[in-house]
Amino acid sequence: MEKALTLSHPSKEKGNRLERLVVKMSKEAGLSAKRAYASDGRSLGEAEDVDVLIDNKWKVQCKARKKIASYIPPPKSCNFTVVKEDRGEVLAVLPLKDLLNNLWYE
Repeated sequence: MEKALTLSHPSKEKGNRLERLVVKMSKEAGLSAKRAYASDGRSLGEAEDVDVLIDNKWKVQCKARKKIASYIPPPKSCNFTVVKEDRGEVLAVLPLKDLLNNLWYE
């Protein structure tokens, strides 16, 4: 009897690719990085929503979207963008390569 071939949902596959890219970029920057098995941080001893662990201390959740709002990526003339929702926390958005290069200084 043949086993049925099961395919992941395309959005799950896209998320997995992003997680693998984050690990690859982290390692290229000289940092250790691990991807959580099945995108479940509990496999790394962390909270369920942790997708990647960098240098055993930086917990990352990866979100891949077809399109993000045009005002979120920093313009070429800026290093990062700061965003905040009403009564929410202030967040910084910057290129991952820049963040990874600066983790050495922490």
